[in-house]
Amino acid sequence: MRKVEEFMRKHNLEVGDLVRIVKREGDELLTFEGLVMPPYELSPGETLTIKLDNGYNIGILIDAIEKVEVLEKAAEKPKMAFQEVLPKREGLPNVTILGTGGTIASRIDYKTGAVHPAFTAEELAKAVPEIFEMANVTPKLIMNILSEDMKPEYWKRIAHEVARALNSGEDGVVIAHGTDTMGYTASALSFMLRNLTKPVVLVGAQRSSDRPSSDSAMNLTCAVKMATSDVAEVMVVMHGETSDTHCLAHRGTKVRKMHTSRRDAFRSINDIPIAKIWKDRIELLRDDYRRRSEGEVEVDDRMEEKVAILKVYPGVSDEILDFLVDRGYKGVVIEGTGLGHVPQDFIPHVQRAVEEGVAICVTSQCLYGRVNLNVYSNGRKLLKAGAIPCEDMLPETAYVKLMWVLGHTDDLGEVRKMMLTSYAGEITPYTRFDTFLR
Repeated sequence: MRKVEEFMRKHNLEVGDLVRIVKREGDELLTFEGLVMPPYELSPGETLTIKLDNGYNIGILIDAIEKVEVLEKAAEKPKMAFQEVLPKREGLPNVTILGTGGTIASRIDYKTGAVHPAFTAEELAKAVPEIFEMANVTPKLIMNILSEDMKPEYWKRIAHEVARALNSGEDGVVIAHGTDTMGYTASALSFMLRNLTKPVVLVGAQRSSDRPSSDSAMNLTCAVKMATSDVAEVMVVMHGETSDTHCLAHRGTKVRKMHTSRRDAFRSINDIPIAKIWKDRIELLRDDYRRRSEGEVEVDDRMEEKVAILKVYPGVSDEILDFLVDRGYKGVVIEGTGLGHVPQDFIPHVQRAVEEGVAICVTSQCLYGRVNLNVYSNGRKLLKAGAIPCEDMLPETAYVKLMWVLGHTDDLGEVRKMMLTSYAGEITPYTRFDTFLR
């Protein structure tokens, strides 16, 4: 048994107890108060971890503890009946929250120190009572995965759940999702949900719910507000700045996570957001959005999953493209440099891929700006080889769209036509100069 377990047993400490710890640090005695947390499983077991009032955790060396006092024993919280926390109120719109996992529905696992999905969708809704002032909420957990474990088959499941909710009379749908791959899912739903008549909002959190700087509650509140709006599109709603003033609603095909940890990590790329969401209002930033209307939402989930993204870099081997072609891949999105360039030696392999019926699409790893293969000779050669320039689409949007397009046709002429047709606002008609690093 490790020191921490022996110490807790000796002093009759249980996880959740409120304690006062006196610690010796040199000639000084320091006092801390907090909740006892589970011992970190992978540590040597020489520290006691407590959560302070400010929400942060500290580890105190067992050998440095002079005194421990239990201020309050942990008490099991009474469980509330489901009906007691989901009251239906006349006159409010109806919103379904679909839980898929991610940080917005997670907490720290103190046995491993990692963030894991932990709450059901019901628990998520209970944690943010403000949403019940805006809508009658119906939570439903459809999966409980981390963002990096998302798969195309899950996109289809989400799409069908969204359509089922909207076609059964719900006024909007919120999808709680991990932030790392939320842009991919937003794009997939944008293409799969046809004749969309009501809002579909993806929302996540950069910081887990048990952290004092968590953005989950505000993001969820703004998402529910946007789900009751007139904007009948797939959107991503996240913090608009590092403070808690407002959130932004981004079009699902134009949004990307641009920072690993900032609360305002999400940006609309080559476009402006659809709206700002304040605590008391929605400020629409554009008027070319799809309006709420009547009609059945359809799911078109035909997707070709043998599609890959290939990033160009100095020294990239053309064998990678050959490998994908030989393994039966039906499409490849190339993240070219600058205007969409690839090394000259790469071009014959692109031509070979096209000749064998593989769709080759070109985006730019610059993200901002537009692909233009007519400026330099290598670009013109790439066009002649049969590559499809993807205008100002994000690489992940082009990847998801190519999967969807190839699910409908393998005729490369038709693929080109569909890839260059904007179905869900993924291509802006002209390059805006007011969107760079907004």
